[in-house]
Amino acid sequence: MQKFCVSFVSSVLNSSELHLKSNIMNTLKNKVQLIGNLGANPEVINLDSGKKLAKFSIATNESYKNAQGEKVEDTQWHNVIAWGKTAEIVENHLTKGNEVALEGRLVNRNYEDKDGNKRYVTEVVASELLMLGKKG
Repeated sequence: MQKFCVSFVSSVLNSSELHLKSNIMNTLKNKVQLIGNLGANPEVINLDSGKKLAKFSIATNESYKNAQGEKVEDTQWHNVIAWGKTAEIVENHLTKGNEVALEGRLVNRNYEDKDGNKRYVTEVVASELLMLGKKG
């Protein structure tokens, strides 16, 4: 199937169009864009190396109608981290409840908790932030 798709796409597009589309897809490989509200004040850590790390979570909301026609609200929580200048912006300007738009990439990691259990975490590493809503 993959070979068919590639040969079909290459027969429809010329080589420069295919190269352009390939470049666009490469930039989208691990890209996340979210708009949501902070669930708590950010936690900011100044590391011994001099780097700054900000951790926070945002809630995104969706609504849809179920099979019975009832409106259903769905909230998803996302763990977000930011480094360096982005972490400084978070520290100086964001508080619980603020609405933000962010762009970043997904990172998966694991660790052992205090009881020796392996835990898995998925986080968004924010590279850009845009503060939305009213100024406090």
